[in-house]
Formats: sequence, structure tokens, C-alpha cells
Amino acid sequence: MCYVILGIDPGIADTGWGVIEKNKQGGLSCLAYGSIKTKAKTELADRLEIINLELAKIIKEYKPQLIAVEELFFCNNVKTALVVGQARGVVILTAKQNKVRSVEFTPLQVKQAVSAYGKAGKLQVQKMVKLLLNLKEIPKPDDAADALAIAICASNSRNI
Repeated sequence: MCYVILGIDPGIADTGWGVIEKNKQGGLSCLAYGSIKTKAKTELADRLEIINLELAKIIKEYKPQLIAVEELFFCNNVKTALVVGQARGVVILTAKQNKVRSVEFTPLQVKQAVSAYGKAGKLQVQKMVKLLLNLKEIPKPDDAADALAIAICASNSRNI
């Protein structure tokens, strides 16, 4: 049996998403990835609704058994942290509304799972995502590559 995992890198302007499948032998493959974009001049409530509606479409299309979300670990800008926290809340709520279990991982956990080094740089993580999923190129945008890394972390962290 295959297990489908949706990874989410939450953000208010760009919420990266990536869907992977883990087969019964433990092999991973990428099903799809992308980014939910919202416009800066749009009201916050409308931006959060866009994230909710678009994420619900992705869940309905790929039917993941698990949604993995990156935790908000540290942010220099308090205002940015609060808004990203709201986007994370929408992601977790959307998972619950669609009856999909969600789990959370810190950036450190994601980097360790993908590159075996908790302080790996963004490019190193992206190259490992490409390698682990046997992709022809590094996924773009960066938020989508990060979301795939989060999904890979979940596949390695749970008995799936």
C-alpha cells in the first residue's frame, strides 16, 4: 500500500506545498508541488481564505493520509511571525476540516531528515530533495522545495 503525504511550508504571500508518495518498499516519489500565492494588497482575511480554499482543493485531488507542516521556529519580525502563524493555523484547520491528520516539524528536524545536518543551507536541502525524489531539477519556487522537504521529513519520522 502506498502512503500519500502533503508537505506544507506556510506563508501569507506564498504557501508552498508538495505531495509525495511512499511505496511499501519505502521508496519515495513526487506526485506534485506548487505554491498558493496571495497578493499583498488583499485583506488578510481574504488571503487566509484563499489559502484555505486552495489547500482544500489540493487535499481533495491528492487525498493525502498525512499533512506535515513546518513549525514557526524563529522570526526577527514579530508582525511577520504573527501573520505566518495565522497561515499555519489555517493549514492545520483545513487539514482537520478534511479529516486528515497533521503533524508539525521544526526547520531543524526537516534539515536533519533531508540532509543529515541540522544547519544545512537552503541550497543543500533543495539538492537533497531533488536527489531523494529523483527529480530532473530542483523544484521551484523555493517554498515548494521546502514543502517537499517537510513531506520527506514526515515520511522518515513516522512508521508509514
